[in-house]
Parts: sequence; C-alpha cells; structure tokens
Amino acid sequence: MTENQSDKTSKHKKERNLLAFTGAAALAALALSLAISALNSRRKKSNKKDLSGSNVRINLSASEILKLADRIIAKSKEVHDAVASVPLDKVTYANVLSPLADLEAHQFPLVQSCVFPKLVSTIEDVRKASAEAERRIDAHVLMCSKREDVYRVVKAFASKGEWMNPEAKHYIKCLVRDFEQNGLNLTVTKKEEVQRLRAQIEELSLQYIHNLNDDSSCILFSEAELVGLPPEYLKSLDKAGNDRYKITLRSHNVLALLELCQVGTTRRMVAAAYGKRSGEVNLSVLESLVDLRHKYARLFGYSNYADYAVDLRMAKTSTKVFEFLEDISASLTDLATRELALLKDLKKEEGELPFGIEDLLYYVKRVEEAQFDLDFGALKQYFPVDVVLSGILKITQDLFGLRFQEVADAEVWHGDVSVFSVFDLSSGELMGYFYLDIYMREGKYGHTCVVALQNGALPHSGQRQIPVALLISQIQKGNGGHSGLLRFPEVVSLFHEFGHVVQHICNRASFARFSGLRVDPDFVEIPALVLENWCYESFSLKLISGFHQDITKPISDEMCKSLKRWRNSFSMLKLKQEILYCLFDQIIHSTDNVDIVELFKHLHPKVMLGLPMLEGTNPASCFPRSAIGFEAACYSRIWSEVFATDIFASKFCDDLVNHHVGMQFRNKVLAMGGAKDPIEILSDFLGREPSINAFIDSKAKYSQ
Repeated sequence: MTENQSDKTSKHKKERNLLAFTGAAALAALALSLAISALNSRRKKSNKKDLSGSNVRINLSASEILKLADRIIAKSKEVHDAVASVPLDKVTYANVLSPLADLEAHQFPLVQSCVFPKLVSTIEDVRKASAEAERRIDAHVLMCSKREDVYRVVKAFASKGEWMNPEAKHYIKCLVRDFEQNGLNLTVTKKEEVQRLRAQIEELSLQYIHNLNDDSSCILFSEAELVGLPPEYLKSLDKAGNDRYKITLRSHNVLALLELCQVGTTRRMVAAAYGKRSGEVNLSVLESLVDLRHKYARLFGYSNYADYAVDLRMAKTSTKVFEFLEDISASLTDLATRELALLKDLKKEEGELPFGIEDLLYYVKRVEEAQFDLDFGALKQYFPVDVVLSGILKITQDLFGLRFQEVADAEVWHGDVSVFSVFDLSSGELMGYFYLDIYMREGKYGHTCVVALQNGALPHSGQRQIPVALLISQIQKGNGGHSGLLRFPEVVSLFHEFGHVVQHICNRASFARFSGLRVDPDFVEIPALVLENWCYESFSLKLISGFHQDITKPISDEMCKSLKRWRNSFSMLKLKQEILYCLFDQIIHSTDNVDIVELFKHLHPKVMLGLPMLEGTNPASCFPRSAIGFEAACYSRIWSEVFATDIFASKFCDDLVNHHVGMQFRNKVLAMGGAKDPIEILSDFLGREPSINAFIDSKAKYSQ
C-alpha cells in the first residue's frame, strides 16, 4: 500500500473493525455489531465513499454500461493496433508485452463493471444492457484472438529470447498459446477447418441441450405407488386422469423420489425412464460430438480430444487421468464393498427384489437415518446468517493473518449489500475489497458464486492494483428483523465460496492474467475445498453456530461428531459412481469409434462392484457433462477433492488455528495464483508431491 493509500485509509473514521473476539458470547456481540453497522450504513446513503484502489464502477445506467463497453472496445483496438504496428526486428518488452499486460489489468474491472450488473441489478433494462455489453465485448475479444498481425509480433518477441522473470515468461507463453489455440500457426486450409469444426461442435452442443430441455417425458403413478414421499412433494405434482400423479423427468423430481419413495418398482421405473431421456436422438448427437472433437484435436497435433483438453490442465495427460481414476477406484473397492453389503442386507430383510443401482439413494438414506441422530430441520436453528458469517470471518482472519473492516458508507447497488476492506494484519497494507450480496431478491442470479470484479496486478507503472471480489448467494432473509437461518449445506457452500474470496484477495501475481481465480481449472477449487473441512470440525463448528434464540449456545459436541460421520457416510459408493462416469468420459474422448452404450454397459458392473446398469440406459441422457461443459474433464472435481484432502490432513487437521501453517498456505499457495505450475505450488507447500494416500486414509478412518 502506498503512503497516499495509507493516509486515506487512516481517515476512514466511519469504518468498523471486525475484532478478533473468541467464544460464543463474543460472537453474540459481534453479530449485534454487524446488525447495528448494517442499519447505520443504510441511514447514510447520501454520503457515499469511494473505495481507494478500486476501479470497479457501481450503479451504471443501461446507457452508461453500453457507452463504457464501446470505450473498452475502442481502447483495446487502439492498443492491439499499436502492438501490431511494431516492426518484427524492433520488438521489446516495453512495446509488446507491457502494453498488452497493462491493457488486461486496466480493462478487467471496467469489463466487469459492464458485465456483473446482469447478475445483481434490480432493474431489468440494466440487466439487458449488461448482457448486450457482454456480447459486444466477447465478440471483440474473439476477434482480437484471431488477429494474425498481433500474433506475428508476439511470436517474434517470444522467439527473441529477451531476459524476463519466470512469470513474464509464462505470460508470453500463454499469449502465444492463446493465438495458436485459434489456429493462427496452422495453414490456411487447417484454419478454415478449425472454424468449421468449432461451428459444428457449438451447433451440436446447443442441439443436445435443447433436446434435454424439450424432453417432456413423464410417468403416471397412483398415490399407493408413491408411498414415502412427503405431502408437500405430492402437492407440487400435476395430476392426470384417475387421480394419478404425473412425475416429470426433471432432476429435482427424480432425485427426491429415488431417495424417499418406499416402493422399489416405482424407483426402478423412474430411474430407467430418467436414463432414457431424449432416447436415440442425444446418443447420436454425443457420438457426433466426440467424433468432431477428435478431428478438431488432431488439427492441433494431438492424437485425441482428451489429450488436447487435459494438456493445459494440472493433470497434463489423459494417461495421468486414467491412472489417477483407476488408483482411486481400486483403493476404494474394499471399503465400498462393505458399504454395498450393508445396503444389500437391509433390502434383503425387507424381502424386496435384488439390489439395483436405483436403490442406492433410498437405502443410503435409510441407514443414515438409523445411524445418525441428525435432524437437519432442527440443526438449521443453530445457523443464523449473522453468526455463521461472523464465524467464517473470524476463522479466516486468524488463520491467514488478515483483518476485515466493513466500509459502512460505500456505494452499493442494493441496501442488503455490504463491503469489506481486507488488510494484512501485520503490516496494515490494504490487500483488497469484497462485496457480500447474499440475500435473495427478484431478478438476481440464482446460485452461490464468487465473481472477480478486479484482478490484482503490478502494471508497468509500479503501482500495485488490488483485487476486488463479489460473493453472491440466495439466502432467505429472516422475518421481523431476525437473522435468516441457513440449512447446513448452505453453511458449507457459504464457507466454500468465501474460500474463493480469500483466494482472490491473497493472490500476489504480477499479471492480471494469473490473478485470483484465473488459475488452472484443476487447481481453482482446491483452496475452497480445503476450507470446507472447517465445517466438520467441532472447534470451528462452534464458532459458526449459535441457537437462533440464544446465540451463545452453539451446537453440541455430539452433533459435531454426527456431522463429521455423516459427511463420510457411504462416500465410497458415491465416489465409485462418480468415477464410473469420469472413466466413461475419458475413454470416449481418447478412443475412436467407441460403442458408447456397450462401453457403459461394460464399465458399470466393473466399477460399481457388480451392479449392472439399468436396461436401456442411454449414457448421453444420464450423464450430460460428457456432452457439454466438462468434456474430457469430468475428473476435475475428484482431482481437486483428493488434493484438498491431502493438504488438510497433512497440514491443518491436527491444529485448525495454526497461524504459521495458515500463513505458509497464504504465501506459498494462494499468493502464487496462476503464475506457477500447480504441482510445483503444492509440492513447495507440502514438502513433497501431492498424493492420493491421505484421501484414502481419511475415507477409511470414517468408513462404515
């Protein structure tokens, strides 16, 4: 932080410190302080405060958004034209790399100022303008990525071999790679083929989604065939003739039925029908997509699409992904077999038909209800939003050497939004800001996520640009001035997403390209998954809980233990099922001319301990991520979870408040961002290469 920034910060007398209190009583005081501060903030709307160091623009009108988007595009074109005009024998860091890097750092918060209103604005015209601005900017970015004149200059500089630090070398390598992924290093014929295949792949992907969304299949059941489903579920269903209920094959309907319906034949019929959605249509689409992807990858010199997709990720090769998945699957077999035997025995006691894959969710829930004293409705009473948020802030402050300070009169787009400054606890340096927009309202984005509004960077000027993040959620507000209550999965989700906020703020990369959440997709979820573990430890659970009528009373020790055991309940079988789909995804994207249905029929019993797939199942229907969104990369979630477990088990689990380890994690992992190879980052922190062993050991420890 510069002297000027420090002076401005010292004058922010209306800001409130979040003090590092300890104990439940302190949390009560802290929650009250949060409520008072929020009330005072809403009373001071007339005197808004700029956030020093933030270039994010708030509350732009629809016309202002579109004008800003046009200025962004014009400035970008100006810089790209200037770089393109540099003679190939005159290229330098100053006239090639520096202008492009500085443009990216400067324009990112302006671009986000245009784009993020579509997620949060209460004004429909603003949301529409935001979406249009994003379309214009995306089209311009795509055009820039195909500029051969700029590519030639960047390539000439990369070939020159001018001395640069490792991060700058990585940046220029990424610039060259971006151009070449658009085929700029290919012949004219191959470039045209790349564009043709891309268009076909995009068209088929959209067709696939339309086919699934347009599938209106349903099954009719009598009330007797739906025994076990709660009254509110039945009330939500449409009825057909003869007083029969109509079950549409949407995921929320199907999952609830498979988990709660006591009638085995009903579960089987619904699971089978769900696995046949879109029938042969999407199967044909998936086969065509896979074939086109292989052709596309080969234009770039890869033998198959999986190698193309994985090459730029942490895993590096499809062979490595196969080995990883097969090692995990083999290590889980004994534990998963014990879990499955328990479920089979329970079904046998009821005199039902042989156990099938459609029975998994139902009998898992039955065993969990018998073994764990967990009433999630009652548990919710212990998670008022203010208490949970206060606890999360305290834990992350203490662990990572941070200080959060609410900016009481900052400009925001809605009265429910709050803004926090983040300071380094030791030096007092301003590290960044984050916005919390966590309450439900009409027109707002419907999921919980973190949006980077400004990336950290160290431009050519030498003045560090600080990161700014936005956490969006959809929490129901409480009634009568009381804090809303969170379901336990919402608690975990909020902690996870705040992990991304910390990840973004603590990044110290010099290039905006590598800042915050712009990291390897196999790596980006690891820090947040590490922090999820605090949601299952007694020490931290007590910090983030408090009975809503008396928040000095956290959840009990027994409840904490039950939550930890519940987390790992039947986790081997659940993971085996996910591995099945990941292997399927890798095989179809690494092999030619695969019979997709026969492959799935072969893999299913092999991975799922002898359980056959339901007859007639269409893999394109039951696992759409292979078709679009995560093609050849479905393994990534398991990959992230395994290495996050290694980090937690090796460094944190024995001492959840070890500030020294927390600072090492902040400086060696979070600070690096995308500027360094993820395996190197984790190896530096762990003192060895990351391993699957800690994950397997943790699963065995809490196995049934």
